[in-house]
Amino acid sequence: MGEAVKDQREEAIIAWYLDDNEEDQKLPHHKDPKEFVSLDKLEELGVLSWRLDADNYETDEELKKIRESRGYSYMDFCEVCPEKLPNYEAKVKMFFEEHLHIDEEIRYCLAGSGYFDVRDLNDVWIRVWVKKGGLIVFPAGIYHRFTVDSDNYMKAMRLFVGGPVWTAYNRPHDHLPARKAYVDKFVKVIGDRTIDASA
Repeated sequence: MGEAVKDQREEAIIAWYLDDNEEDQKLPHHKDPKEFVSLDKLEELGVLSWRLDADNYETDEELKKIRESRGYSYMDFCEVCPEKLPNYEAKVKMFFEEHLHIDEEIRYCLAGSGYFDVRDLNDVWIRVWVKKGGLIVFPAGIYHRFTVDSDNYMKAMRLFVGGPVWTAYNRPHDHLPARKAYVDKFVKVIGDRTIDASA
């Protein structure tokens, strides 16, 4: 029998459940023992991911296809590091406040790495480590947060449908239509399925 085919995305994106230690947000915070989360499980939460060729993003046909099929017409770049981001430590703390957006959040890591944390269906934190070549899409209405890791550097391409929308709504904002739509599409559907499966 052949070995199971390795998911190529895992070279750039790895996810695990967080421990309860709140010291230094830039550390990995694995549970003991470590408890990894598959990228397929993230998809069940609406989080999509790809592994692309970050060295050739300007000519990458796969990136072009993703942008065209998902309507990502606007693109810019940001570097999260002490040298490029004014008020760096304050900004990193702000990004780490749990929040949602009313549009998708799309980040393509071109260099460095960082952590995006999302909640599973039981409201437990999952840490998603995105490294060079990882493109990740968080659906509108999902609660999440971001921090660099201890290397203090990430260069990302930011993609948007239409113009950029930066507004973050710190938790709780459950009354927003985007949050209600997310809950209806992902949390309730899967929750109902879980109930049915155990009946």
